[in-house]
Amino acid sequence: QAQLVESGGGLVQPGGSLRLSCAASGFTLDYYAIGWFRQAPGKAREGVSCISGTDYTTHYADSVKGRFTISRDNAKNTVYLQMNSLKPEDTAVYFCAARDVCGSYYYTDDYDYWGQGTQVTVSS
Repeated sequence: QAQLVESGGGLVQPGGSLRLSCAASGFTLDYYAIGWFRQAPGKAREGVSCISGTDYTTHYADSVKGRFTISRDNAKNTVYLQMNSLKPEDTAVYFCAARDVCGSYYYTDDYDYWGQGTQVTVSS
């Protein structure tokens, strides 16, 4: 059964860091673009970042640019989201998802697979 599983969430103080992982099972991530989304309570799901499956081109939302870094390790069938200088407004459930190309990655349409999400809470 093909699935994505996120991990690495937790509680961190403002200014701290977390690294999220998105591991695939049942299929290979090699040729998929992987997007990261987040959803805070009462808000729409927001596209945060995307990494292409071909040339590893990366994309970031303005709200996280310079603080978050997306990367992938195809040998481990895993994509990562390194989050630094975290702010309380980064608090949300973070999801990863797979599609053919990044393109307009911030739209939730056209993703073939979604993970179940991992909670990130930034609070003192």
